[in-house]
Amino acid sequence: MKTSFNDQLDITRRDLMKGGMGAASLAAVSAGAAVPAAVTAASVAVTANAAQAQQHAASATVTQPATGIVMSPDYARTVAQMAYVWGWPMVNMINRRAAITQAPEPGHLNGVLPAAPRGQIAMLNDYIEPSETFVTCPNQDVVYGLGFFALDEEPVVIQVPDFGDRFWVYALYDARTDQFGHLGKPYGSKPGFYLLAGPRWSGLKPDGTTDVLRCPTSLANAIPRVFQDDTPEDRKAIQEVINQVVAYPLKDFDGEMKTIEWAKVPDIPGPASSGEETKWVVPDKFFDQFGEVLDTVDPLPGEEALYGQFRLLLDAASKDPELKKVLVATAVETEDKVIQPFFQWKHNGRPAGNGWNRSTNNAQFGVDYFNRTGTAKSNMFDNRPNETQYFYTDHDGAGGELSGSGSYAITFPAGQEPPVNGFWSLTLYNDKHLFHANDLKRYSLGTKNKNLKRNSDGSLTLYAGAKSPGGDKENNWLPARDGKFSLYIRAYWGKEAILDGSWQPPAIEVAQ
Repeated sequence: MKTSFNDQLDITRRDLMKGGMGAASLAAVSAGAAVPAAVTAASVAVTANAAQAQQHAASATVTQPATGIVMSPDYARTVAQMAYVWGWPMVNMINRRAAITQAPEPGHLNGVLPAAPRGQIAMLNDYIEPSETFVTCPNQDVVYGLGFFALDEEPVVIQVPDFGDRFWVYALYDARTDQFGHLGKPYGSKPGFYLLAGPRWSGLKPDGTTDVLRCPTSLANAIPRVFQDDTPEDRKAIQEVINQVVAYPLKDFDGEMKTIEWAKVPDIPGPASSGEETKWVVPDKFFDQFGEVLDTVDPLPGEEALYGQFRLLLDAASKDPELKKVLVATAVETEDKVIQPFFQWKHNGRPAGNGWNRSTNNAQFGVDYFNRTGTAKSNMFDNRPNETQYFYTDHDGAGGELSGSGSYAITFPAGQEPPVNGFWSLTLYNDKHLFHANDLKRYSLGTKNKNLKRNSDGSLTLYAGAKSPGGDKENNWLPARDGKFSLYIRAYWGKEAILDGSWQPPAIEVAQ
């Protein structure tokens, strides 16, 4: 009997709760880093030789952690807490991939989320629905796509149609949630076929492909974003181009542009939403999956010592059930005391002025573990800073907590809206960083809206709160829930004032 996607997803969740995905076998403590990707075969060989020489030199001079030691619970707790903070985004990615790639074909999970088998993507055909809970802080400025890949075993071809003047960017993420490659309007990318390949794929660039984009990890995913005006005319106009946003394994590449009519793909039954983001990291089972991260995600330069400590921790816990209990207890405690606070915007990025914070190192985190993990918890899958800057707050300009019981005004003086080459928007989220369903079906305001009312001096005031500001101001109103909410500005393809921090979001004023 064929297992349905819903059944498979339930099986995956049960496996997560039971630790059924299992930890990958522990590699040797002295395992080295992957050979960095290079453009030519010659440079690959040179890089490989250099890397091997460095590894040999390091192994000859640096003592690695000794196995077989008796590790005290307090020492284990110390290392485990760092392992949990460091590994949280990557375990998160592993579990998202496991769920989404169970889709039997490209389609829309519960009718609202793109989902596809491994090696393919699915696209929406309109803005994402407010019932979406796969990821926090979605936006209703773009039409989204989503797909997960294993690029060493199965390189993928992703198609880029001619988007004309429309803003677009394909965000390509590795297992760490860093972006790789540069594909989008900000980069002047040309239409064509782009090959996504992993660090250990050794094939040649296929004839007919435009470029090869190397991912530093085998696990990767793609989230295309294509801007759409909030008008019936643009909803119709965008269909032809997004129907050519398709990805598939290299073996299926024939040089011809493939099309899928995304408005007509099947809805795939999935589990009912709980009203908050799916819990992708289960603390009780984190260390059952952590070994897979260490085995499949090579250390960045300087991380070798961390890997040595983490492998020693798993080795010691595998031989001592009581020590394993310490790891589980530490994971639960760290989730509560360290990870959960990242959901407050004051703990994300850096101050941006007037009570707002802004994203920092987004999607190019490197060894910035604070911002990587904070973003993975609060608003995973950011774009790079040059592609998008994000400004967010839970408070008004006077420091009061934003609440639906209040009414708020956000005024951009004439000529001082976010300076962008792409687009900008202001979005309202509930306390779960998701949309609050409302009768106006309105969740963001900005470039996409053609009916915003300006003040007589040319300034633009947007309103937020549970109560309508009334009259012609209602076009500028973001409806809020009764309780706590947050506000979030996106500046896509920002100009210099966005990038250098000289532009500041306006203070949020309590409306009279």
